[in-house]
Amino acid sequence: MPELPEVETLSAFLAERLTGRAVAKVMPIAFHVLKTYDPPPTALEGLTVTGVTRHGKFVDIDVDGIHLVFHLARAGWLRWHDTVPEAPPRPGKGPLALRVRLADPPGGGFDLTEAGTQKRLAVYCVTDPEQVPGIARLGPDPLDPGFTRDAFAALLSGERRQIKGVLRDQSVIAGVGNAYSDEVLHVARMSPFKLAATLSDAEVTELYEALGTTLRDAVERSRGVAAAGLKAEKRTGMRVHGRTGLPCPVCGDTVREVSYRDSSLQYCPTCQTGGKPLADRRMSRLLK
Repeated sequence: MPELPEVETLSAFLAERLTGRAVAKVMPIAFHVLKTYDPPPTALEGLTVTGVTRHGKFVDIDVDGIHLVFHLARAGWLRWHDTVPEAPPRPGKGPLALRVRLADPPGGGFDLTEAGTQKRLAVYCVTDPEQVPGIARLGPDPLDPGFTRDAFAALLSGERRQIKGVLRDQSVIAGVGNAYSDEVLHVARMSPFKLAATLSDAEVTELYEALGTTLRDAVERSRGVAAAGLKAEKRTGMRVHGRTGLPCPVCGDTVREVSYRDSSLQYCPTCQTGGKPLADRRMSRLLK
């Protein structure tokens, strides 16, 4: 799933290519991706893109005050085209969900695509981004200058959940998902199972610094990377996430995994849990 660093870079990529250009055509191909109907996507046609911003994991394209907002979910992505066919694509079972073609200069544009069977890609056409439920409930952005160490500590105060889940909760902190929460916790040398409310002042500070450093470094690494290369760049920058069975780049211990029904987390026992492997209930059941 694209998270804050990739969506930040994707927004910058689109801002450079869309701002000041008019929209010729918006073509929904998979109608289930449209979550709003007033204004319709056709209301964007003939208007000019005035900017592109990010809200958590959402991309917001401002088209003369009407916002085309999308969330790529787990399997969605954007494909940029220097030349988009004028003929509308045929609806079918392929990955294409929505196409935008530009008018000035003519021919360019992008497709939103989604692989797999779990169709979660979401597109909204609204007059105010806050009309998108997912944006309205977002917590503070960790890259915002106002996101201080004390503000972070206040979010964790009283949280009886495991810190991994707190970091992933979009209503607590916007933009961090499964991959970067693994990375942040590894940098902070902290167990993903540790209860947020039990963190000492020193641990809160270390986690806050790890959060900012990890996200800013990831944004910097991906800066200037074209949309097509962002997924590969993300994978190459991971220290523990998606690296089960490989050596930890810090201590050399083997990266371990805890599996859930539809996701998994990765961690280093030496760096994060005092050398003790975490219980993996799913794997334990498979071995019985």
